[in-house]
Amino acid sequence: MKKFLLGTIALMSLAAPAAGADLAARPYTKAPPMIAAAYDWTGFYLGANAGWGTSHVCRDLTNDGGIIVNPAVSEGCHNASGATAGGQIGYRIQSAAWVFGIEAQGNWADFKGSNNSLVYLPPPGINNRTKIDAFGLFTGQVGYAVNNALFYVKGGAAVTNNKYEGYTILPTAVASDRASETRWGAAVGVGAEYAFAPNWSVGIEYDHLFMGSRDINMYSTGLTGFGGPAGTFLRTDRVKEDVDLITVRVNYRWGGPVIAKY
Repeated sequence: MKKFLLGTIALMSLAAPAAGADLAARPYTKAPPMIAAAYDWTGFYLGANAGWGTSHVCRDLTNDGGIIVNPAVSEGCHNASGATAGGQIGYRIQSAAWVFGIEAQGNWADFKGSNNSLVYLPPPGINNRTKIDAFGLFTGQVGYAVNNALFYVKGGAAVTNNKYEGYTILPTAVASDRASETRWGAAVGVGAEYAFAPNWSVGIEYDHLFMGSRDINMYSTGLTGFGGPAGTFLRTDRVKEDVDLITVRVNYRWGGPVIAKY
């Protein structure tokens, strides 16, 4: 009996580790996936901009008091430069990393410049002056987003409001003739924008405006004694114009700013 009990205890001690080995392993629980925030540029936006612009202007005389000048004679070139400020409104839609949009922009401007005419030499001589006091852009955009950073190109139509004056070169300069026009052309540009808050972004943009050549009729101011009474036709200049702009922009956007990305 004693030998039987000792044998039974020995068998139980050997079986215990084997029984432990047959127990099921503790189940493994996978850690939850990380969620990364991805900025979505989709939505309407409204903003303001400010910066600097310069217009390169060249003038060729094609008509002098009713006498056609052929070939045209150069009156020279100048840069009309100054500050600008305005606003923009647009809409963007994002697909994967690509961003597509449309935008309208309107700006006040103070681009001014002048040169002495190479045709009307002293005495008394004429100083040709140019001013752009407003412009607008109507463009489409294609961009590539890296989360809350956006890089884009743009292109479309441009319009400028131009004023031209000729000043006699006297001890006191006096406007002798003037004209104004609204001119349409084309625009291309590049920009970069960074979203620093859920609905706010700041960016910088460069644009070039191709405004082409137009024939501008200049009429007497009646102030100098040259060219007759006010409104008398004096000359026609073929005016060629290009504009370069660089602006800093701040936009506020409506829409879902952040999406979950697993």
